[in-house]
Amino acid sequence: MTLLLLGEFEDTQSWISAIQTYQPDLKIEVYPEVKNPAKIDAVLVWMHPLGVIEQFPNLKVIISTGAGVDHILRDPNLPTDIPIVRLIDESLTSQMSEYILSAILQFHRQFREYKIQQNQQLWRGLSPRNTANCTVGILGLGVLGSDIAQKLNLLGFSVRGWSRTPKVLDHINCFFGEAQFQLFLRGCEVLVCLLPLTPETAGILNQNTFAALSQGAYLINVARGKHLVEEDLLTALTSGQLSGACLDVFKIEPLPENHPFWTHPQIIITPHIAAKTIPTCVVPQIITAIQNSQEGLILNNTIDLSKGY
Repeated sequence: MTLLLLGEFEDTQSWISAIQTYQPDLKIEVYPEVKNPAKIDAVLVWMHPLGVIEQFPNLKVIISTGAGVDHILRDPNLPTDIPIVRLIDESLTSQMSEYILSAILQFHRQFREYKIQQNQQLWRGLSPRNTANCTVGILGLGVLGSDIAQKLNLLGFSVRGWSRTPKVLDHINCFFGEAQFQLFLRGCEVLVCLLPLTPETAGILNQNTFAALSQGAYLINVARGKHLVEEDLLTALTSGQLSGACLDVFKIEPLPENHPFWTHPQIIITPHIAAKTIPTCVVPQIITAIQNSQEGLILNNTIDLSKGY
């Protein structure tokens, strides 16, 4: 069997080492150094060059290095008969929940306001906020969304979630579908986006969405940059409809030097690091996917092309 690493990998050698430690006899090639395209059985992908995947006639499985697959589906020449597997990993889930918790708690405990006071050498306690009265809305109730929803509930926040199809989570007020979207938004003090990027969800973080939230609400986007209408966010911050935002993803990455987000006092930006795949943690899933594809067995965590996730 031969696995091809295809796309943008920050540290290709760490992936090769992790895979070879777990499966020494697996052949690994790194694009564009492909000896024989017909020998490629599986591809491990992140932001691959468009049109390349169709060059491997005997490919049996496409594996995304993360939970999202929009970076694969953007390829107009993507073969539709090859299963796509996404990696679901406890480490990724934990990292994402840690990031979101940190962002929410800094907003809830008013760290930005205290930082401003620190710069002014001002010693003044602000009125505390009641956690039970802070409603956090989670857009997307998949593995990541469900995990952070439950953790926020344990901390005492009022948590609600919205998904495309009905979901049931203990102690979480769940909404679904377009008909319940506005009802879900109403009263949210914090909105967290964890949706997969599809044609239906692109631009969902827009003026109408922001207007339905509580005055002074806080936005956290850890999904994809194309979920956010950037101009609408700036307008909502200026008007006071939103009090701030924490953004880990952007339409263009790296964020351009002249982008207004860099210097905006109400926006925290991080360079797409909310949850990063650790090779040693996901290698068993990769090997299992390759072996099962070779043997004609059921693959775990395959995506539905009609849904886009």
